[in-house]
Amino acid sequence: MCKVKFISLLLFIIIINKTFAEPILKDNFQGPEKWTYIADDVMGGVSTGSFEYKTNNDVTVALLSGKVSTENKGGFIQSRRNVINSNLEKANFVRVVAKGNNQKYFIHLRTTGTFLPWQYYAAEFIVEENFKEFIIPITNFKKSGFFLGNKINAKNITSIGIVAFGRDHYAELYIKEVAFLE
Repeated sequence: MCKVKFISLLLFIIIINKTFAEPILKDNFQGPEKWTYIADDVMGGVSTGSFEYKTNNDVTVALLSGKVSTENKGGFIQSRRNVINSNLEKANFVRVVAKGNNQKYFIHLRTTGTFLPWQYYAAEFIVEENFKEFIIPITNFKKSGFFLGNKINAKNITSIGIVAFGRDHYAELYIKEVAFLE
């Protein structure tokens, strides 16, 4: 009986590893030109920050940092990457490897159906002081407004954003990798 349980567990681990083994799209921040920093000042907010690349022991990480302020109807800083020319049709998960200041952050996905600048689908994750992997099912992303569809069709994803959002706080988020997984 123990052998059957062990073999079942081993098969489960192999299947799980196979499922998450090959990213469809992976970004480990080797191309700074792929990401664009955006803050709420584009709409009158007063949040300030930056998105920069840091290298330590030949490992590049991105750092999203700054002061998020809800004053003047603001409340976000983010960096966004366009993925329009990527074939994400088989994507089921978003993987983020990140650490930071024990705060809540978000991944925002935009699709061909998010016409207005303030529309997106969001999923949250809470970072710790050490790097941790977060695997978020695309089905867990919540729409930001009434007029969006309830579910995301992965082939319609046009961008991914890393976001500090929604409350007054200091953001300090280090990201090693962002990926879409089958």
